[in-house]
Amino acid sequence: MRLREAQEAVDRWIGRFEEGYWPPLAILARLVEEVGELSRELNHRFGSKPKRNDEASAELELEIADVLFVIVSLANQQGIDLERAFARVMEKYEARDAERWTPR
Repeated sequence: MRLREAQEAVDRWIGRFEEGYWPPLAILARLVEEVGELSRELNHRFGSKPKRNDEASAELELEIADVLFVIVSLANQQGIDLERAFARVMEKYEARDAERWTPR
């Protein structure tokens, strides 16, 4: 799915509800919550805090997708075209960091 398609899918889903998009700071709070869940799972897998025996393992790909969903929601709420924005940020990284690391 392309970014534009993801934005359209999220917009369709949110459009089904009268409440619509949350205000920007509420979306940001949700993003922080989702990033926290992702951080917790990564820390359990690779960090110094293993899960308890009675804790279920989260699916890493779903935790990452939750973060993406909230970012897409914020972009939609703010009228941002993520494909255009991502192309711009890749240009920035290419210009700024092209010689920063060892090439393969």
